[in-house]
Amino acid sequence: MSIEFDIRLSDHRTPADERERLLEDPGFGRLFTDHMITIRWDTENGWHDARLEAYAPLTLDPATAVLHYAQELFEGLKAYRRADGSIVAFRPYANAARFNASCDRMAMPPLPEETFVRSLELLVDADRDWVPSQEGHSLYLRPFIIATERGLGVNRPSSSYLFIVIASPSASYFTGGTGIKPVSVWLSEDYTRAAPGGTGAAKCGGNYAAAFVAQAQAVREGCDQVVWLDANEHRWVEEMGGMNLFFVYGSGADARVMTPALTGSLLPGITRDSLLKLAPDLGVPASEDRISTDQWREGNASGELTEVFACGTAAVITPVGRVKSAKDEWLVGSGEPGPVTMRLREELVGVQYGERPDPYGWIHKLA
Repeated sequence: MSIEFDIRLSDHRTPADERERLLEDPGFGRLFTDHMITIRWDTENGWHDARLEAYAPLTLDPATAVLHYAQELFEGLKAYRRADGSIVAFRPYANAARFNASCDRMAMPPLPEETFVRSLELLVDADRDWVPSQEGHSLYLRPFIIATERGLGVNRPSSSYLFIVIASPSASYFTGGTGIKPVSVWLSEDYTRAAPGGTGAAKCGGNYAAAFVAQAQAVREGCDQVVWLDANEHRWVEEMGGMNLFFVYGSGADARVMTPALTGSLLPGITRDSLLKLAPDLGVPASEDRISTDQWREGNASGELTEVFACGTAAVITPVGRVKSAKDEWLVGSGEPGPVTMRLREELVGVQYGERPDPYGWIHKLA
């Protein structure tokens, strides 16, 4: 059964001149649009009370379950303004499916995929003037769900939840003044992001909270991001921050890419999955395997491993230029963005903005 939305447009929208000023330099995740989506769920009524309403603070009881037991999760995707004026999203049904997979792991109720996508359409249509037109900019969409039951019992999941979608006009995540900026990474051997059987494959906030201490360590070591290793041996590469990693072997017509295989402790990235399909279309074989830190270092030293890049919704495709650990450090290739990395990035961004064909029907018109 479809869910009907109550449309309650804000009486206090941001004036056009103020909005344009803000959009000149939005940063990432700092600005928010005039509206949000809310839908409630409880054991008696299921999903109900769906609204498009003015962006506003939430009021929560101090004993609300999410504040104590972190039963929550989120998704992230973007709305892109195209040259013809249309506004589109990239694979929103894949986000809806991953959202429900995370809900299953966190003992939360799944949201119908059509309702998930409809909530994005309504929000973007209401706040279409907030979608940037500047190159490389987009409207970042953040759907999330929190447990709202009041009480401190820990013997069962919450009996009520609130689903929300907010939107943030954003610039590129990792860029320098002259374009794409390679990042430096710290191999974390002291901390673990996730373990088999844990929540690594779910997009829940606890994974990110547990990562802050290692990210702070990376910054102290002069690095931009942390690379997570496996929980058992601390030698097999898993992912970078909130992004998946790809390794490029060889060059030119002999280039191929590999990404660490999903083990249950890695996030199944939608950008990752897309690149596994797009790369072979460009004549670059793609595979899933595993790589140790020793193999990474030795591959760079021998020249067998030529490029490394991270990928995700926020960062799109970001080259890795330098690697550091407690024992040593090394450059990846020349330390600059490599040709395979940039070719894949141009193809992916081209599909998202309508400058390249969309062979898999990934683009969904929002407004």
